[in-house]
Amino acid sequence: MLGSCHDVTCLHQSSLWKRMHSQQQHLLFDRGQYLLGDSGYTSGERLVAAFRNAGGDKDKTDFNTCIAHVRIANEHCIGILKSRWHSLKEVRTQLKNHAENQYLVRWVRCCILLHNFLNRQRDDWTEADGLIEVEVESEVQIPALPTPPLDERAMIAHGRRRRLEVQSECLAYMRNVNGH
Repeated sequence: MLGSCHDVTCLHQSSLWKRMHSQQQHLLFDRGQYLLGDSGYTSGERLVAAFRNAGGDKDKTDFNTCIAHVRIANEHCIGILKSRWHSLKEVRTQLKNHAENQYLVRWVRCCILLHNFLNRQRDDWTEADGLIEVEVESEVQIPALPTPPLDERAMIAHGRRRRLEVQSECLAYMRNVNGH
């Protein structure tokens, strides 16, 4: 994906999207896990989107607010990554070709992996501290399970049902926390 385009277009053209809709999706998600998206996305089995038009419906509005809080927490995570990895603050480049795109993706992945590794070690190291030596364990490969393909209408209907399930869980949690 080169240049600028809408988030949905980037997702649909990504390897993540392809894996989400393949026999490999179990490698990305445990049972009951999903991505949250804003109202520009369409809900599916593994992506739950905000309602486009809450239309004064309190439950839809509350659900959209709940999703907005999670998205804000995600933005804070990005800020934490950028505070540890100053090189991520400087990524203001136009990607001119596939190789530049791949380089940038690998750079960001490395920063995330190292960040997670350091967090597990309870280490407050930052990029400015210099080099460190680490031992890396090999990962276990899990065989793929077959997933039957769904046609587009079935996927949309399933996504709407999934969003309603998540909405119910979210609203029940919010009411429990707020004592209502």
